[in-house]
Order: sequence, then structure tokens, then C-alpha cells
Amino acid sequence: MELKQQILEILEQNRGRSVNGAWMAKKLFVTRTAIWKNIKQLQSEGYNISAAPNRGYCLEDSNDILTAESITPYLRGKAKGFHLDVRKTVGSTNTLAKEMASAGATQGTVIIANEQTEGRGRMGRSFYSPDSTGLYLSLILRPKLNLDDSLLITTTAAVAVAQAIEKLTNDDVHIKWVNDLFMNGKKVCGILTEASLNIENGGLEYAIVGIGVNVTTKDFPDDIKTVAGSIFSNSPKDIPATSVLAAEILNNLSNSMDNPSDPDYLLEYKKRSFIIGKDIYVLKGNDTHPAKAVDIDDRARLIVEYSDGNKEVLSSGEVSVRTKSD
Repeated sequence: MELKQQILEILEQNRGRSVNGAWMAKKLFVTRTAIWKNIKQLQSEGYNISAAPNRGYCLEDSNDILTAESITPYLRGKAKGFHLDVRKTVGSTNTLAKEMASAGATQGTVIIANEQTEGRGRMGRSFYSPDSTGLYLSLILRPKLNLDDSLLITTTAAVAVAQAIEKLTNDDVHIKWVNDLFMNGKKVCGILTEASLNIENGGLEYAIVGIGVNVTTKDFPDDIKTVAGSIFSNSPKDIPATSVLAAEILNNLSNSMDNPSDPDYLLEYKKRSFIIGKDIYVLKGNDTHPAKAVDIDDRARLIVEYSDGNKEVLSSGEVSVRTKSD
């Protein structure tokens, strides 16, 4: 680890408190001048670090630059064993995670980016991922699940993310089958799970859970601005919101992903669903079919009933809630 990262790690561990420069120099076996130069470099990169004579350097509570060092102090339990790979910009965290998983990356490898230039959602859609206003995260898993149960990974992840957002915002989070999280009627998070099948045993070789959360995102593109929202209207001044959110999500995932087929997670998912009992449209290709969302079964599949009385169990696809004007 280079000196700048070591200094940042110390400041993150003491966020909101001053750390004496001479003490840091002694601890890291460098000169005070080396500490000062690296502090200046961190400040030039946007870190809000104050300096006071006889007190030292202080990383302010409001600083919300996303790094491994900013996330690690908030990790608990098994999540401390995750390997964090935080990057400023990537094409897609899921694409990068798939490449790493194929090359042998272990379970618990986490790719996090401040920006995605080619963010992806379900059904081949793009995911708007501007710089420094959202959290874009992909977790590599090697679950002991068969393909039929793989949908449970997405639903369990949705619960983990919903609980993390609620902890930070104190607002209710609801889920639209299968992977969208809503607050105050707006979509604030999408989840994309991708997997590789092991042909020999019919199980999963690996799974990638991709999570995109709009933290303070504004100025959405025209095609989504009426449906998309963010969990905060402005960045909180008392916490590094994006870093804390990332840690809370990973804390929750570290517990739930050991056993995504636990029925308690599916029960929690169903409690948060705002689609059960609603009139919906089922999208199949270019065709739209009116139906009613009846229930979600024990494999997280959506049970729908069409106007002719026929029922169908959906394990994939797209649905939308019908409005009164439809």
C-alpha cells in the first residue's frame, strides 16, 4: 500500500477527529514533510481535510469520496473478509466482475465504481451511472444452488439493499418484482444478477450480483426522469453516505448470501412487494398482456392471472403496474 493510501486509511479510521502529523510520521516511518505532501495531494483530489496547528489533520465527516478505505471502517462481521476493488470509472462493474470470476476470483470479491460508462440493467437496458452521485457495486458469489433456484439470489439481494437504504434514510423501501427498489413512488435501485452454469452438475459456476443505487443523482435522462429518483435529495453533512450505504449493503449480503433459499428472506421480500394483487401488464417481446399479479411462489416466481382466467408462473420477463387511466 502506497503512503497516500496509508495516510487516508488512518484519517478514515479517525474521521471527524484530528490526527497529529508527527504521530502519523512516526507510525508510518516517514518524515513530517512526506505526510504534508501527501495530505496536499489528497486535498487536491477533493478530500475535505482540515489542518490546525498543534492538532493535526482531520478528514471531515461530510467527505464522501468512495474508496476502500472509506468503506472498510463500517464493515462488520463476515463482511470484513470481502475483498474490495474500488475504481473511479469502469465500463460496467458486472462485466468486470464476470471477467474476474471466469479467471478464478473468489467469492466475496466486490467491484465498486464511482462511475459506469456502460452500466447495464435487465432486458439489455442501460443503467444511468453518472460520476459520484450513485453506488455501483458487483459481488462475486459461488453459490451452491441449481439454476431453478437462482432467482432467489436476486430477491434476497433486494431485501438486503432495501434494509440498508431504510437504515440510512428512515424511509420505507418497496420492491417491484423482480429487481427494482422504490422509495416515494420512484425507482432508486436496480439489481442485475448474472450467472454461469456448470454443465456437469447443473449448478452455478458463479453468480454476479450487480447493484446500482441512485444516492444523490439528479438530472436524469428524459426517458427515465418521470420514474427515477434518489434516496437523498442532497448529500448528508454528518456521514459519508455512499460509503456507509456500500458497507451496510455488504454487511447484509454477507449474512443473506450464505443461504439465499432461506424462506425468511422470501417472506420479507413479499412483505415489501407492491405488485401483489395489482393489475399489471406482462411484457413479452413487443406484445403487452393485461393480467393481475396473484402471488410470488417459493422460488420467487411471479404468478399472474390473465383476463381469460389462465394463470402463468413467470421466472423472468418484465411487468408494469397498470394505472387507472390505462
